Order: sequence, then C-alpha cells, then structure tokens
Amino acid sequence: MVIKWIDGFDVEVKIIDGTAVVSANSAGLLSLANQLTALAEEPPGSHIHYDEHNSLEDGSAELIVEKKECR
Repeated sequence: MVIKWIDGFDVEVKIIDGTAVVSANSAGLLSLANQLTALAEEPPGSHIHYDEHNSLEDGSAELIVEKKECR
C-alpha cells in the first residue's frame, strides 16, 4: 500500500481525557481520507502506523489504524 500525503498537510493526534482527538487541516484530512480508502482495499490485518517520527506533528500521540475481518 502506498501512503501519499497532499502538500501542506498538518495532522496531530492528542489524547484528551482518554479520548483520541485527530486535528488536521484540509490537506491533512484529504490525505487521511485517501489513506483510509486505500487501507479498505487491503486484506484484514493490514494497518497504517502514524506517529511524530513519520507524519504527525511533534508531540502527537501514536495512532494505528487497522483493517479487521468482517463478521
């Protein structure tokens, strides 16, 4: 799976009172939407790992989005 980002993306993940909050600008939201669409086409168990070292803003919490099997 190819992970593509739209130029100028800005995505941040914070944990606030036990809730994951994803904040992003328009380019970030469109990038995430495209990546989730790509993930939907992958087999169960496939995942995308986001953290401050590969895509998120400094200080962001780690986020893993995984495709699960249908029931």
